[in-house]
Amino acid sequence: VGQWGVIIATVDGGETWTLQRSDTSIDQPLFSVYFENARHGWAAGLWSLLLETDDGGHRWNVVKLPAPPGGGKADRNLYRIFADRAGTLYIAAEKGTVLRSRDHGASWEYRDTGNKGSLWTGTAASDGSLYVGGLLGHLYRSSDGGDSWTAIDSGSNGSITDLVAAGDQVLGVGLEGFVITGASGAARFTAKERLDRASLTALIVPDAGASAAKSAAKGATTP
Repeated sequence: VGQWGVIIATVDGGETWTLQRSDTSIDQPLFSVYFENARHGWAAGLWSLLLETDDGGHRWNVVKLPAPPGGGKADRNLYRIFADRAGTLYIAAEKGTVLRSRDHGASWEYRDTGNKGSLWTGTAASDGSLYVGGLLGHLYRSSDGGDSWTAIDSGSNGSITDLVAAGDQVLGVGLEGFVITGASGAARFTAKERLDRASLTALIVPDAGASAAKSAAKGATTP
């Protein structure tokens, strides 16, 4: 997913790609996509753009979100959509907000982390804990399904761009080339920084458990 609300899909492991959606009438990019099975999925993006499909992406429908607390339009940027093992959906968003759906996307509610900055990413750990992170290294954990959030020391003040759960560990990457790691439930994470400080935008953890961080600045991978 990306610029102009584009969604492209592959069914052959990335050898070929098919355009599923594009809207050039408004530059409203999509930032994240998540599927709970082969047919049912969502894509989230700028100004509360949330799309849903129930046929594997052949058709995408706009989901109308409720007004945020305090009123006004639903126009917060939606950066990362993810789910926990129970199937509850979460979206890390701006203004320290996490959106939550307990009914497979039929309805959504806003949860406040206590932070005012943008949350760019989130993940669910194996013990059921939820983590969201974003600007200036801010990291938050919830142990009650998103009802309440606790600030965690990420070990860095660089913005967090991605979080991934791997076993009982939570790993993250961010701007200025840092990588954070911590045991789920820990009050403090540790951070290491690349010597070249190349910004890292995505983290992949293969089944074998090794991790690779993708650098946007230089296109390199860091084991």
